[in-house]
Amino acid sequence: MNTNNTTTKSTEKMTNFRWGVCALLFIATTINYLDRQALSLTWRDFIAPQFHWNDSHYGIVTGYFSLIYACCMLFAGKIIDKLGSKSGYQWAISIWSAAACLHAICGWATVHIAGLESSAALKTIESGSAMALAVASISTWLFLGCRCLLAAGEAGNFPAAVKAAAEYFPAKDRAFATSIFNAGSSAGALAAPLMIPLLAKYWGWEAAFLVVGSLGFLWMGLWGYFYRAPEVNPRVNKAELNYIRQDILSEPTKTEKKLSILRAFTLRQTWALLLERLVTDGVWWFFLFWTPSYLSDRYGYTSSSTQGMVLITLLYAIVSFLSIFLCKIPTYLVEKRGRNPYEARLLSMFFFACLPLLAILAQPLGDYSAWWPAIIIGIACAGHQAWSANIYAAVGDMFDRCAIGTVTGIAGLAAGCGSFIVNYSAGRLFTYSDSLGAAFTFMGYSGKEAGYMIVFCYCSVAYLIGWACMKILVPRYMKVEI
Repeated sequence: MNTNNTTTKSTEKMTNFRWGVCALLFIATTINYLDRQALSLTWRDFIAPQFHWNDSHYGIVTGYFSLIYACCMLFAGKIIDKLGSKSGYQWAISIWSAAACLHAICGWATVHIAGLESSAALKTIESGSAMALAVASISTWLFLGCRCLLAAGEAGNFPAAVKAAAEYFPAKDRAFATSIFNAGSSAGALAAPLMIPLLAKYWGWEAAFLVVGSLGFLWMGLWGYFYRAPEVNPRVNKAELNYIRQDILSEPTKTEKKLSILRAFTLRQTWALLLERLVTDGVWWFFLFWTPSYLSDRYGYTSSSTQGMVLITLLYAIVSFLSIFLCKIPTYLVEKRGRNPYEARLLSMFFFACLPLLAILAQPLGDYSAWWPAIIIGIACAGHQAWSANIYAAVGDMFDRCAIGTVTGIAGLAAGCGSFIVNYSAGRLFTYSDSLGAAFTFMGYSGKEAGYMIVFCYCSVAYLIGWACMKILVPRYMKVEI
């Protein structure tokens, strides 16, 4: 009887609950980007006319959001390591969901602080007047306050997701699993233009923030019910647990040590990840925050117009599907070509870094049709998503699980700083170039179009710079000993 039981257990079919965890991470990241996109899809057509914003006001909000996000990322990873994946993720999503909902009261608060009778009075204010400037300033700071709280919560998303993925997937599958949940950013950006502008158009921009903000609270219930560490999860059998732990089964048992932030900054691996994120993440956030405005400025397609929604949807459809396909490349190199995971990742990332070079053609080909910028930006962003997934996976390659959240947080600090520089500078550049008009030229373009061309040129080469940093600092696989 005992022999039969032992045979049954040893030959039982492996469960696949790890992919259920990956699905939950994908959904959380999708919600994360829905909340993040709500402002970019409503500011130009709904918020700016009401509160008298220009590009600089929007650049301030997006830029400082990125900076606060960066600062919070430094500590978010450490907090996630301390709280664990389950509790840490629940705290993070509760904070950012509440912050997303709070955006809806910014209009009401602006009216009362400015001493106006009602929201209708905002429409009667003369553009350029002292009251218009006051309304713009008050509303900017109110929205920025909500964005800072949103940043504090969202800073926990990727450290928690990367930590959970490292807990549930072996090294050879980690990049693919990471690409799936990281594709949630593309899925969120894909769903956003189909729902947020319509919500804003028919029910008011406030409804858009309330609806997307409430989704996070629903996810919290699912995460709390299903997630457990694989060793104690009843939905994970012995066969799946052995598969998950295949990288460490042959290693001697050792006491996990903690990696301090100061110690992390002394490591070449940390600096390689930090510099990569610093120079590249601003590209993704620029396209995320400014593409709807670009289509409106250059082609007159508002975010709520049919053409505008189709173009943004096409862009992120390309990102969503192409990025997942690209992230199979490292797995192919490991399983079919016998490369080690880090070597396969580095080789793949060079290819991903070349895709954004197409961004330099977005403006010239855009002279013929708006479809070209949408397609080209989509391919460039797909390259970013594949690149980003492999950076996250590289953290798991080089650092023990106890340090993943900390290192991911440090890299996130660099990413946010890079995003702040790009988005804040873009807002100032677009306002300045627009004011000069034909007097401001670059590569055959004038005015604001010249400003966009400058940023596109940076976006096209940023990833090759990041890859060079990685290659120089960590030319071959080196596991960090804590």
